[in-house]
Amino acid sequence: MRPSARRVWFLMVPRAGLLNFGGPWDVFGHANEVLGRIAYKLELVGSGTPSQQTRHGLVVGGLRPLPNGGGKADGPFPDIAFVPAGSAVEPPADRGAGVVAWLRRFHDRIPTLVAVCTGAFVLGEAGVLDGRRATTHPSYVDHLRARFPAAHVTDQGIFVRDGGVWTSAGIAPAIDLTLALVDDHHGPAVAMAVAKRLMLYLRRSGNQPQQSPALRRQEREPPKLFDITRFVLDHLDEALSVERIATGVGMSPRTLTRRCREHLNESPAELVRRIRLDEARRLLQETALPLKDISARAGLGDASTLWRAFTRRLGVTPAGYRRRVAMPS
Repeated sequence: MRPSARRVWFLMVPRAGLLNFGGPWDVFGHANEVLGRIAYKLELVGSGTPSQQTRHGLVVGGLRPLPNGGGKADGPFPDIAFVPAGSAVEPPADRGAGVVAWLRRFHDRIPTLVAVCTGAFVLGEAGVLDGRRATTHPSYVDHLRARFPAAHVTDQGIFVRDGGVWTSAGIAPAIDLTLALVDDHHGPAVAMAVAKRLMLYLRRSGNQPQQSPALRRQEREPPKLFDITRFVLDHLDEALSVERIATGVGMSPRTLTRRCREHLNESPAELVRRIRLDEARRLLQETALPLKDISARAGLGDASTLWRAFTRRLGVTPAGYRRRVAMPS
């Protein structure tokens, strides 16, 4: 017997960000296509008019009103309810007061509640986060912690699950979170098929750092070095001599070496080794790949080279590093 579709409601607060609900909506929509049936019935639900303006001006329609819970005419409650983030400038939940009041009254009838980014403030105002672990965008973690002291607010991980309540640290993590839901419901093969359709670089678990080390490194780099590091990252599994890198970025080996020395205080070879080690660390934390595959992808050769690099630079074996950074999602 074919299982019934899960009802997914997106509870639209004023000025909700388009990708805050559009990203998860597409994940569920592609899951329906992969499965060849309607596994998720998607609806936009709001407390106001049938149409609503998003944060950057696009108007979406087709919102149906929130039910009042007074009788059968209202229909069943959703299996999953998403609260997209509203304005990133000021996240107080009074921007979604109607949704807050409704959740305060009916949240215990919804098996799975999800807040995207600053949507966590709406769940907080509704009393849903009391006694639970939760997160939000890094810019607002302290604000969420101060406003809802009964919640256990963390800045560790791109999304957090506490029972039936899920919170994400931003827009992109909401896609990872939604894939995790699909994985729970239909298995990893379906979730991976959706990720491939969306051309995601990687499926991330919830315990990944909120700020990518690679992105932080690029943020600190002078513009003249960006092309160099990008070329190295794009060709990590290849031989990368000074001449090869210089040709790839359109400069002479001498200029390449000078810029690395001036701006990074390291040679091009040292730059390559550092980036390869960073990539190996990322793969150890974010994937379950065996060491030999991680060594190959990071351009470190075989597992013994990976072992030597870790023990020399970090004082820990690759397996020990993986155990150290492993956290429950």
